[in-house]
Amino acid sequence: MIDVLAILAAGMLASEIRFQTPRLDSVNGLVLIVMALSVVLINLCGGGYSKWRSTRLRSRIYRLLWVWAAVFAAVSILMYLLKLSELVSRQWLVFTFMLSFCLVAASRALLMMLAMVHNGNVRNRRKVFLVGPEEHLLEVARSLRQNQEQGYAIAGVCRGRVLRAEKAPRNLARRVEHSGADEVWICLPVSEGEHVRSIMYNLRHLPLEIRFIPHFADIPLLNHRVSHIAGNHAIDLSVSPISGSALWVKRLEDIVIGGLILLLIAPVCLACAVAVKISSPGPVLFKQLRTGASGHDVQVYKFRSMKVHQEAEGHVSQATRRDPRITRVGAFLRRTSLDELPQFINVLQGRMSIVGPRPHALAHNEYYKDLVESYMQRHMVKPGITGWAQVRGFRGETDTLDKMKARVEHDLWYINNWSLLLDLKIIFFTVFKGFTGNNAY
Repeated sequence: MIDVLAILAAGMLASEIRFQTPRLDSVNGLVLIVMALSVVLINLCGGGYSKWRSTRLRSRIYRLLWVWAAVFAAVSILMYLLKLSELVSRQWLVFTFMLSFCLVAASRALLMMLAMVHNGNVRNRRKVFLVGPEEHLLEVARSLRQNQEQGYAIAGVCRGRVLRAEKAPRNLARRVEHSGADEVWICLPVSEGEHVRSIMYNLRHLPLEIRFIPHFADIPLLNHRVSHIAGNHAIDLSVSPISGSALWVKRLEDIVIGGLILLLIAPVCLACAVAVKISSPGPVLFKQLRTGASGHDVQVYKFRSMKVHQEAEGHVSQATRRDPRITRVGAFLRRTSLDELPQFINVLQGRMSIVGPRPHALAHNEYYKDLVESYMQRHMVKPGITGWAQVRGFRGETDTLDKMKARVEHDLWYINNWSLLLDLKIIFFTVFKGFTGNNAY
């Protein structure tokens, strides 16, 4: 109802700004009705009106952006098909969409503030009974304290060693009932999953919400979540967030931004090509197989920065400081990262992205995949020209295992937290501090 009222108010306010009257004619009124119904329908289907305790405001605003973009596209297409574009003021339509988004976003913020105040009140908190090993319960209790605005409080606990006692499952129901809990959270490691069935059975007479919060110990997770796939509920342990619509967004980002950059750098690329050609005999471009998305090998381009030489089979030696193989022009290209510019061609080909984990030589992958546990997870997405690790200072030679571990940690953080805004942020930082560095040689 608030969304519908906000859209109607935005339409009338836009009419006041554009036509100096809040009155709407029949065509504008029809557009507002279609817009309001579309917004409500998309939010209902996409869960926009649910999970108020667990969804953050930033996530809700980000979702609203996509909803408004989809509705704007749908309304524009509908107006074109019904030949209404000449009857509706474009300025009024743009004002209506902008104002309605601002009003709805403000209403979301206000509602969530009220929800936080309501949930924060001790009387309104949902009481939770925790079951599991003590070290896991401490983690859950700590997270409850850090997210008090979601409105949960601990009503009681049953520690793991008590749970393993012979009569513990039968006594658990009595303890939960006496605690006055609204929910039971089973916080067991995956290795003790067999206790879940027993706990569920002994709590069957209590009308409580029961949640299983598995503890994965030292299993390296990537974008872990619960999903519904092929009619089954699945706990995703290692999946990429860049899938579905996000995959199309990232590809569009690569085509638009990559195409513009390639046009701008064309004269620089030509100058680099000439310099490489006259500096030493050999091809202008250095082509090498690297691991791409999903572990598939892709051919990556760079301006040749070394003298033509032959590596031992299965061995690729990294460039080092004062490496005799590097030419004078190559040293400058590597120091300024100009040798990476041909990779924008790889981006338009779809082999790489502008932002992503830097691709390593195949021999390096074979070497490090057994030394760094989560190493191969960085290949869940396309490799990038620049990345989070590079703008955070982990660029160039990785001559120690700790350096490689740090780079992999930054790459996995990027994959876990990917967003269009994060990509733009990395591109911005790359322009100012990602092209040069002490480790670039």
